[in-house]
Amino acid sequence: CKCTFLRSYLSKRKVTGDAMSGVMGNSLVEIFSKDLGVEIEHLVRYKSLPDFGGSHPDPNLVYGKDLVEKMKQGELEFGVAFDGDGDRNMILGRNGFFVTPSDSLAIITANHALIPFFSANKFIGVGRSLPTSRAVDKVAEKMGITVYETPTGWKYFGNLMDAGMISVCGEESFGTGSIHIR
Repeated sequence: CKCTFLRSYLSKRKVTGDAMSGVMGNSLVEIFSKDLGVEIEHLVRYKSLPDFGGSHPDPNLVYGKDLVEKMKQGELEFGVAFDGDGDRNMILGRNGFFVTPSDSLAIITANHALIPFFSANKFIGVGRSLPTSRAVDKVAEKMGITVYETPTGWKYFGNLMDAGMISVCGEESFGTGSIHIR
C-alpha cells in the first residue's frame, strides 16, 4: 500500500473500525490492520456473518450507537463503521464528534490528491444528492471542480460515472462512491 502518510498519521492515534458483521470485514482487517497498522483488537465485528450477528448493519447514530458511545469516552481519536455491503459509512472523531455524510464528501474532494488513485488519475467532478448540504459545493468551487446535484438514488450517480462526469459521489444516508471501485 502506498499509504505512507495515512499509515504514519494513524500509527500515532487510537483508531477503531466496525464492519457491522458485513462484507467489509475482510477489507477492514486488510486495509486498517495490515496496510495501515491499526491493532486488530481495535477492530470490531469484522467477521462477515449471514445474519450480521443479529444486528442491523446500518452505520448511523442509531444502529452504530455502540461505536458512538465508545468514541464519546474520549480515548479513541478516529472511528469508522461500514454497512452490510460496504457502500455506506459513518465517521466519528474524538468524543463522538460526528462527521456528516456531506462533510465527508467535502473532505474527500478537498484532499483527493492524497488518495493514490486520484493522484494518478484525473479528478473530474463530484455528485451529491439533493438532500445533502452544499459543503462540497464550496470546496469544489474553490478548486474549479464541477458539482452535479441529483435526485436521491444511486442510478443518477451511476449515470454520471458512466458518462465520465464525476469521480466521487455522496448522499444523505451515509453513502459514498467512487469511480475507482465501480
